[in-house]
Amino acid sequence: MSLEQEKKTYQEKLSELLKDRGKYALIHKDQIVEIFGTYEDAMKEGYEKFKLDEPFMVRQIVAAEQAQFVSRL
Repeated sequence: MSLEQEKKTYQEKLSELLKDRGKYALIHKDQIVEIFGTYEDAMKEGYEKFKLDEPFMVRQIVAAEQAQFVSRL
């Protein structure tokens, strides 16, 4: 389950989504299903709305992704 379509949808619609910055988008295929105030609410709706074999993505709406740094000490 790669979620490539959902990632593409998020990027394509990001300028519209930024009005809800900090909230969470429930994304299924090429649709922004709904915007939620919490990650938990978005996940709950995704599990209720879609079958077990239907992928969906919940992503926080942010202007720029934060870089992740990993150190091997």
